[in-house]
Amino acid sequence: MSAEETRDANGTRLDEGDSVTLIKDLKVRGTSTTLKRGTLIRNIRLTGDPAEIECNAETVKGLVLKAAFLKKA
Repeated sequence: MSAEETRDANGTRLDEGDSVTLIKDLKVRGTSTTLKRGTLIRNIRLTGDPAEIECNAETVKGLVLKAAFLKKA
């Protein structure tokens, strides 16, 4: 794990396997899907970059999201 911690929009530390919710509607590049505000994302995975997480949404698999658009559930 990197020296920097991954933090959500409120400054709360995120860990592997946490659940998060979206704080903003996000368009998914390469698809016509929009993830709506309040969508629950379960079992996140941390990346080498503290500003990003990997996850699977119900409709889209293999997403990389910016931690600034998330809050811990």
